Amino acid sequence: MQRLAELLIAAVLLAGLYATMAYGLGLIYGVLRVVNLAHGGLIMAGAYGGWWLHDSFGIDPYLGLLPVSAVAFLFGMGMYRALVYRLPRGAAGGVQSLLLLFGVWLILRNAAYLLFTGNDQTVRTSYSTRALVLSNASVSVNRLAVFGIALAMLVGLHLLLRHTYVGKAIRALAQNPDSCTLVGIPIERIYALTFGIGSALAAAAGLLGATLFPFNPSFGSAELLKSFVVVVLGGLGSIAGTAIAALILAVVEVFSILAIPSYLTAAVGFVLLVLVLVIRPGGLFGQRVLG
Repeated sequence: MQRLAELLIAAVLLAGLYATMAYGLGLIYGVLRVVNLAHGGLIMAGAYGGWWLHDSFGIDPYLGLLPVSAVAFLFGMGMYRALVYRLPRGAAGGVQSLLLLFGVWLILRNAAYLLFTGNDQTVRTSYSTRALVLSNASVSVNRLAVFGIALAMLVGLHLLLRHTYVGKAIRALAQNPDSCTLVGIPIERIYALTFGIGSALAAAAGLLGATLFPFNPSFGSAELLKSFVVVVLGGLGSIAGTAIAALILAVVEVFSILAIPSYLTAAVGFVLLVLVLVIRPGGLFGQRVLG
């Protein structure tokens, strides 16, 4: 029974990281209908950004979330203005956007190899080895912090989309961009802001992941795939669905070690994805417009 409690706590805390990784990907697709393959590169860049600030200036990685996210936000807006903005809209630009953003990912990854080599790095702080006891289970302080920050991001994203002018404009644009031009919403500016917010969320997820796991320039590949799984499971455009899907994926992965070898647990999520796409193509909670 204690073993099951430990696995359940581990799954819930891991779900926070999975949800954080998927927020930005789901937001950009929900508004722009663009699959941002550069998402993995931004996750990796966020990890290195937090590590560099901590290693060079002694800045706590969780305090480093602010500057890292701010730089990623500006980078995302610049990437939209310089690259994505020039692509044709709709299905005509689908393949082009995939190739373009995949190229950006490759550039970011190879730049990291040039700057930091391929050695694994870790973000170690004075509390990295500390743990708290919950229900007779020892839980890392870092995992609790990551879960708390992920929850705060979910609440913040919900409040942004529901109770601010920018958020309402983002939701309107996701529903009907043609009508938005009739009421004076600056479409391209909102698109750029959305791409910037999604990029900031990806970088923040990378930094949070770096506090838990070693990373190198290939970091972000598996995380991008898991983000896809979470977004599709939760329903494209559903923010709340993304959080619930992250919990489902984490529970399935963690508890699968009771039945299969640990090196196969990563495949469990993709088996679940295939089943959902066959049985319920719209995701477990259906397709919604940033609801």
